[in-house]
Amino acid sequence: MNLFAQNESDTSTITKEADVPFATIENVPVFPGCEGSDNMILKKCMSDNIARVVSENFDMKLVKSLDLKPRKYRIAVQFKIDKTGNVVDIRSRADHEMLEAEAIRVVSLLPQMRPGKQRGQEVGVLYALPIIFEVEPSAKAERRLKRKKSGD
Repeated sequence: MNLFAQNESDTSTITKEADVPFATIENVPVFPGCEGSDNMILKKCMSDNIARVVSENFDMKLVKSLDLKPRKYRIAVQFKIDKTGNVVDIRSRADHEMLEAEAIRVVSLLPQMRPGKQRGQEVGVLYALPIIFEVEPSAKAERRLKRKKSGD
């Protein structure tokens, strides 16, 4: 995040350059194939398509290979859709660095979009994406847990 010290005369320059959060953008970026003029419909279409790309391409074999403990996991991903509609500045945070790398890889597969607009100007749009998945106990662990409970 960039912070600027400014006086009132600098406001118009900073506003033109500032990135706008997806939740507050006047005209959302448009994912290829999404149509319509209603911002809420375009937002939903974009979110649905991003979720689809991530779920279709996220490597769950990697998750299994990490031998993670059974529970829900969350990967926080942030990226920007720049003034040209490209996905840039992808960052992720997770419990394991390989999960972070996988999240960045998957988000980088997103296609170029029509850029978002604020006050009629194309701007960068900040997007936050949680990737949530659950690791289930293995069958062997389930049997061991059942034996332990029945022995109590």
